[in-house]
Amino acid sequence: MTEREKDIIKIEEDMAAAFNRKDVEQVLTFFEENLFGFSSTRHEHIEGLDDLRKTFEHYLDEGDKVHYAISDVSVQFVDGVAVASFYWVVTIENGTSVHEIAGRGTHVFRKDKDVWRIIHEHFSRSHH
Repeated sequence: MTEREKDIIKIEEDMAAAFNRKDVEQVLTFFEENLFGFSSTRHEHIEGLDDLRKTFEHYLDEGDKVHYAISDVSVQFVDGVAVASFYWVVTIENGTSVHEIAGRGTHVFRKDKDVWRIIHEHFSRSHH
């Protein structure tokens, strides 16, 4: 694995850790302000950080305890962008009730002033 791949995977892991701390403001620092994409929570486009904030808050408001995990991260570099693809699971706990939502995700990163930021996100739920 190259150092660039490790850098992107670390960003994904740091973002998951921030989400699990319920630090939405920290999570948003990994994204460009004018990002766009799709969330697993609705069908409309995400356009900008305010839309993305609503998606994160939606999940965090769903339970007493919410945990986000990623696995099998693959990274490709093409013409100055990095594309990370992975599987994700959000576990929502309410008292004794536990609900898992699994899916697939893709982040497209662009490097700006030596910092990789996500410019596009696409999350979809797995269909069993």
